[in-house]
Amino acid sequence: MRQLNRKLLRDLLHMKGQMLAVTAVVACGIAMFVSMSNVKYSLEMTRADYYSRYRFADLFMQLKRAPEFTLEAVRRIPGVATVAPRIVTNVTLDVPGLDEPATAQLVSLPDRGAAALNGVFIADGRMIDPSRPEEVVASKPFMKANRLKPGDHIGAVINGRWKRLLIVGVGLSPEYIYEVQPGAFFPDNRRFGVFWMSRKALESALDMTGAFNDLSLTLTHGASEKEVIRQLDRMFSRYGSLGAYGRDQQMSDRFIGDEIRVLGMEITVLPTIFLAVAVFLLNIVLQRLVSTQREQIAVLKANGYGDEEVGLHVLGFALAPTVAGVVLGTGLGAWLGSALLQLYGDVYNFPRLLYVFRMENALGAVLLSFAAAVGGALMAARRAVKLPPAEAMRPESPPVYRPGLLDRSPIAHRLSMPVRIILRNIERHPFKSALSVTMISLAVAILVAGRYTFDSVERMSEVEFGSRHREDVTVIFNDAMPPSTAYSFASMKGVLDAEYYREEPVRLTNGYRSRRQTIKGLQKTDGLQRLIDSHDRPQRLPQHGLLLTTTLADLLGVKPGDVLHVDFLQGARRSVDVPVAGTIDEILGLSAYLRLDELNRLAGDGGALSAGVLKIDASRSAELNDRFKRTPGVAGIMMLQALKKSFDEMIAKSMNTSTFILTSFACVLAFAMIYNGARITLSERARELSSLRVLGMTKREIAVILLGEQAIFCAAAIPLGFLFGIMLSTLLAKALSSELYRLPLVFTPANFLFAFAVLVTVAIVSGVIVGRKLVTLDLIAVLKTRE
Repeated sequence: MRQLNRKLLRDLLHMKGQMLAVTAVVACGIAMFVSMSNVKYSLEMTRADYYSRYRFADLFMQLKRAPEFTLEAVRRIPGVATVAPRIVTNVTLDVPGLDEPATAQLVSLPDRGAAALNGVFIADGRMIDPSRPEEVVASKPFMKANRLKPGDHIGAVINGRWKRLLIVGVGLSPEYIYEVQPGAFFPDNRRFGVFWMSRKALESALDMTGAFNDLSLTLTHGASEKEVIRQLDRMFSRYGSLGAYGRDQQMSDRFIGDEIRVLGMEITVLPTIFLAVAVFLLNIVLQRLVSTQREQIAVLKANGYGDEEVGLHVLGFALAPTVAGVVLGTGLGAWLGSALLQLYGDVYNFPRLLYVFRMENALGAVLLSFAAAVGGALMAARRAVKLPPAEAMRPESPPVYRPGLLDRSPIAHRLSMPVRIILRNIERHPFKSALSVTMISLAVAILVAGRYTFDSVERMSEVEFGSRHREDVTVIFNDAMPPSTAYSFASMKGVLDAEYYREEPVRLTNGYRSRRQTIKGLQKTDGLQRLIDSHDRPQRLPQHGLLLTTTLADLLGVKPGDVLHVDFLQGARRSVDVPVAGTIDEILGLSAYLRLDELNRLAGDGGALSAGVLKIDASRSAELNDRFKRTPGVAGIMMLQALKKSFDEMIAKSMNTSTFILTSFACVLAFAMIYNGARITLSERARELSSLRVLGMTKREIAVILLGEQAIFCAAAIPLGFLFGIMLSTLLAKALSSELYRLPLVFTPANFLFAFAVLVTVAIVSGVIVGRKLVTLDLIAVLKTRE
């Protein structure tokens, strides 16, 4: 075996270009597998550690006001382990250095001891002193965005009264890993934050002594979540409960859970493509190797080397680049995983990120890559093993060629000789040519799919912040206001236009399917707020009945014409049956719409409004902002442009990084395929090309014959790659979509142009490298005939 190993080393050095290309493809596939697997596991461990250390609740419930004596009945519910009542409210803030009003969610902390559930991690400063009601701990993203530090003061309107708050600490909580304002989907850390203050201070400010309006619970092992929720809903319905729900409907946990789910899908799809290409490359390289080393194999067998040794020797050609690819890819994957985890840390708020390099992932990478190596080398190894020495000593029988379609075509004689040679060779090897085109097209598909997510998010931004929302400011009321009071916002100086809407928490039921949901009552759908579907098409509210988003209708199992049972969860708590009039395919969230007057009628009251959307005069924005900061009854302010800016910044960082990684790996894939194809063609046809040079063809004509075949493969791979890219993007759109958002299926001309430009550039670079080999071809050495 020592002699065979020396031969293996010499041959690998001779084929170093092709082996390096295979190594690069394997390394890319392994790097993607290792990095994504480690990031997925690290996020799971970071989340689990955070939830455990700071006692994240299992169930949540918001209500109007409930007395504390009801807690004893909650503790007696079978399966309930820990009960934590709180007071939670939204207030308007006056932040130093910020012209616009900000919003805070105030959360009470016990006056004695740490919070039983949803604890607070102090990143800087200290915990509040319950004897000092003005002290608060502010969330880290808010503090960072506004460049605040412990010791700074901030103004707040709490229950209509102006308060000056002192920030003594910077905190984080597992309840707000993804920190967004209620009613929003995207974080605006400059204008929204979470503040924790003493229970006594909030009781006094909100007149909630001996009461609570928020409840968190944990369950014992094996407890029935559905049964506990049922009993909680029955027990607190009289206290304005909006319905209990589990972690699966908690906003922060849903976002991080969706990210982990998406990573699991990407682990399966993308590395598979790269390893499939590696199998193909190894197969064609080793098949060519066995063909050119027939005589050497015969000599080895004649000198006593057995079939097993010869087979292992051929397998070594596959294992060598695979081992190098595994080592390189594992190291690259470990580094890349750490960098990607930091990106997630910029979006999600963890006190610490636990990057875990799992040996199981490395072992999985080794097994996958070696399986690919064996798969790629198996046919060539079997061919070498079955080759009898006497048969191998003779040159291969030349193939029998017959006139093909090209030769019988009437246009054949009009084509130049190099073009005829190219087309004839492709026609004579249809399977190999088809596989080459398919493998190159996979690189194009990855380029298209990588840009698709970017284009899809761009469309999402255009629809949400351009077509659908045309207001400047959304004013959210602390409590539902009668229309006469709410309309006063329209009379403010600087308000150019105003619209109002009502949101009512309900439970929608269809048979055994039930869903907590908010029904939104709209005045009109062609003003400041419009109904726009994922294709950017305006929709109208039906005259009667509910308009549901397509995803919500699917979850409830209803279609237009069906009837839903609607239980209102506050006010008169009426129960009515409402027909489903239609569906709309929206990009964000789950929504149910009614005409405002019909919602008022079904709710059984004189009408109330939850929020207003305003178009304001930019020249009076400072005056209006100052007034909003001190207006009683305002629970929150959302600035449309601020949300858009935050969204663009958050998406730009993550999308640019992922697009760059996918583009780089796709370039490696395309280069490996094109370069290896040209090198193998050169080694197979070196004698033929040299003969044509001797017969008078120029170097340019020879280069056209060699590289023209790869150019045709690339030209054929581009439209096929576009098709595969659309299919892969469709798969990604379905896999990435969730209840929180749906990625629209959008393909811009820039996407396809980008993929086309990258492939052409890679083809030119590989063509130049192989062309230099052709120019330096030793005609005499190539034309020597072995006796």
